[in-house]
Amino acid sequence: MMKEKISFQELLKHKSLILILVLVIFYLVGIIGLTSSWREDFLPLSFMNLMISFIVLLLALKNHSLRFYTFVFAGFSIGMIAEWIGVHTGLLFGNYVYGNNLGPLWYGVPLIIGVNWVMLTIISGSIAEIFSIHWFFKAVIGTFLMLLLDLLIEPIAIQSDYWVWSGDIPFSNFVGWFLIAFVIQLVYFSMRLGEQNKVATVLYFLQIVFFLILNIVL
Repeated sequence: MMKEKISFQELLKHKSLILILVLVIFYLVGIIGLTSSWREDFLPLSFMNLMISFIVLLLALKNHSLRFYTFVFAGFSIGMIAEWIGVHTGLLFGNYVYGNNLGPLWYGVPLIIGVNWVMLTIISGSIAEIFSIHWFFKAVIGTFLMLLLDLLIEPIAIQSDYWVWSGDIPFSNFVGWFLIAFVIQLVYFSMRLGEQNKVATVLYFLQIVFFLILNIVL
């Protein structure tokens, strides 16, 4: 019994390392799958990959207060409403529709997209939290970090049937992305939820590397 207790304590001690290892494995498998002849079989698993990433992130975070989950609900709602407006009116981002590889839809918007807005806010915010500056400027830094990710994601999204534009990617997409990201970042940091977290920071850079490699290879 004592051995089991010690083992569990050791496991908790190395929790961040284990969670990082899980993420590295999943993203490595994703890169291999999406750049191989199995690509079409792997694409529908994108929903699962994002969901697992979010769950791993939640496991890594220290703050699980009601205030934090209020933010999760708010960030999810802002993201979903913005995407609904975008899909149905062409405002905010431009004219686009979602494809079939991001899981269940809510009025034309994949539910995982709302989750992704929250996740990107937290992992970008983890890096911004490094700086000893006012929370407003942390929100600005987090927003630019999210915009960098969008620049890498867009070309891959089109090739992967995540979403499709009516023409070329419009500049309004990046303006809209920046504005919505900034709103969610403001909510996040104004609620004093910024947290430096190794797993969150690694997840951000894993996504950078993941989409950078796909942009080069595909």
